[in-house]
Amino acid sequence: MSLAQKAQGEIAFAAIEDGRLVGCVFCKPEPGFLYIGKLAISPVCQGKGIGRRLLSVAEDIARERGLPTLRLETRIELTANHETFARWGFEKTAENSHAGFTRITSIEMQKRLL
Repeated sequence: MSLAQKAQGEIAFAAIEDGRLVGCVFCKPEPGFLYIGKLAISPVCQGKGIGRRLLSVAEDIARERGLPTLRLETRIELTANHETFARWGFEKTAENSHAGFTRITSIEMQKRLL
């Protein structure tokens, strides 16, 4: 699925710096959750707070829609992402396997909004 197709069915925000795309977040309302389907920051722009600002926008969307929890999935091998999301208040809630795999391939994390 292309980003353009994803943007048609989800809520999307982009971070632009000096006229270039440096980050994005895609959100999809689900019963009881706002699912964060993609949060991506250009490698050269990581560590500048862009991801945290985009996540803050997602939190605002969730609150506006009365959704008390953010939910995301991240690949099992992306341990730096797990650590970042944990620092941002997410907790691991499940381990999952993609279709065709017998091993764990991703974890689910959730952040309860106050």
